[in-house]
Amino acid sequence: MKFWILPLFVLLCGCSSVEVSDYTTTQPGLDLRQFLNGDLRAYGMLQDRSGRMTRRFTATLNGSWNGENGTLVEHFIFDDGEEQDRTWTLQHLGDGRYLGSAGDVIGNAEGATGGSVFSWRYQLDVPWGDGSIAVNLDDWLYLIDNEHLLNRTTLRKFGFRVGELTLVIEKNPPG
Repeated sequence: MKFWILPLFVLLCGCSSVEVSDYTTTQPGLDLRQFLNGDLRAYGMLQDRSGRMTRRFTATLNGSWNGENGTLVEHFIFDDGEEQDRTWTLQHLGDGRYLGSAGDVIGNAEGATGGSVFSWRYQLDVPWGDGSIAVNLDDWLYLIDNEHLLNRTTLRKFGFRVGELTLVIEKNPPG
């Protein structure tokens, strides 16, 4: 056996990507229209490309749906006192597929559910210095139970990972 085959095999296996369809049998099933409905609270952090935590935040969210169309209003408060708002317009396209847009999202976010997981990708216009930059987000949401959703997002620029976001969303937060 050639000595170079094993390292090549390990390299190729390490490059395979996870797909939302890998989770279709996981339970409980995630229905965004049900989970992202009503008042929610979120807690999270941002990390730079080295893994160092750069910011922490809390957020209040309120979701509402009219059939297949939804709105998710987000209000973030960062540990340095900065506040940001985002309003998502969401559309369920059927078969667990969703389309989303927001004021700072370039184009549309597109994604799908598979079992207890939702994944979507989009480009976000992020403030940077005196202007802004477009960053690609690979967003994965994992339903832990009927009250908690874990969100992990990889941020990329020019194909390179520039940061990560980790967020816990809690449904029906205590008063």
